[in-house]
Amino acid sequence: MIIFDCDGVLVDSEILSCGTDAAMMTEAGYPITTETLISRFIGRPKPDIWAAVAEERGEPWPDGLFERANALLMERISTELEPVDGVAAALAGIVGKWAVASSSSRRKLDLSLKRCGLFDHFAPHIYSTEQVARGKPAPDVFLFAAAQCGVAPEHCVVIEDSIAGVTAARAAGMAVIGFTGGRHSFPGHADGLTKAGAVSVVTHMRDLPDHIRTLRSFASG
Repeated sequence: MIIFDCDGVLVDSEILSCGTDAAMMTEAGYPITTETLISRFIGRPKPDIWAAVAEERGEPWPDGLFERANALLMERISTELEPVDGVAAALAGIVGKWAVASSSSRRKLDLSLKRCGLFDHFAPHIYSTEQVARGKPAPDVFLFAAAQCGVAPEHCVVIEDSIAGVTAARAAGMAVIGFTGGRHSFPGHADGLTKAGAVSVVTHMRDLPDHIRTLRSFASG
């Protein structure tokens, strides 16, 4: 089975998400860039990211700021979000069972996938960190997705764009293919995914089916 992360793998949302968060954090008196949030925190659940940055700034965020940032992001997703370049063609070339396992809320997942025309490709196998005890880099959401689909972890391949996600998938006992084809990719991105345990790294979705076939051939041989 192929388990896809959503943000930055299926939908090109990390620029929108981290850009919105950076603007709101800066507005609250803690200047931080979109690039900093991307390089340090992508793949982790949004509440965890906000909590980590609040700890660094040394004080809680103003009441309602997190909720305002989420509301603004949902508005931007509904009007600006696009699928990752080449994802529809890549899915057409991949044989087997698919699922989504994401750090996003289920509401955000559904909105993002529907906006990009991908919801029907995966439903009902769409799983959120909200459904498990711990978010990435813990393995919970990947193990949950595999269990719901009736597939053993060692028979799953995960597609991930973040160190947190690769770490989670490896902890679940799954092989991982890294992905750096989103607009948020940054210098050292591929190296970080490889060091975290990705068996290969794809820079464009057009190459993903071949990487999956190669990995499956290696496993069966």
